[in-house]
Amino acid sequence: MEYKIFVIYDRSKASLYAQKFALSPNPNYYFFGEIGGDCTNFVSQCLHAGGFKMIYGNFDGWFYVSPDFRSASWSGVSFFRKFLLDDVNFPKGEIVDEKDIEVGDVVFLFDGEKYYHTLIVSQIQNGEIFVCAHSSAALNRPLKSYFPVKFEFVHIYS
Repeated sequence: MEYKIFVIYDRSKASLYAQKFALSPNPNYYFFGEIGGDCTNFVSQCLHAGGFKMIYGNFDGWFYVSPDFRSASWSGVSFFRKFLLDDVNFPKGEIVDEKDIEVGDVVFLFDGEKYYHTLIVSQIQNGEIFVCAHSSAALNRPLKSYFPVKFEFVHIYS
């Protein structure tokens, strides 16, 4: 018999976490800002705060134990993106149009060659999207202020 584990993703908890720690990183996690960037580590923390459990595994996991013991998908932009879009993983993501984005979803920035930054949607007001991020600390920053860049919108579901 096969059992499936379902997780209810609490978007409001992910958003509240993002807003609480956007400008002052959570001391329970290492801040990678000085050694390459902390954006994906931060967004992973937000998804975890929203209810997703860590998945321990060398190459296919999504977890953080310490700065030296974590998965590439926890803190690396391209690895995290690949992990979210893989059909078998949770948290699971799907590329959607901007109009279909919700609070708690993920936005990747793309320069035409590579994905280089990860943001989490913290608020949507009157159709305007606001995000939180690390590396360049952002608390409810309007997404449109990141122009001119290319966005990839990833809806997170459980």
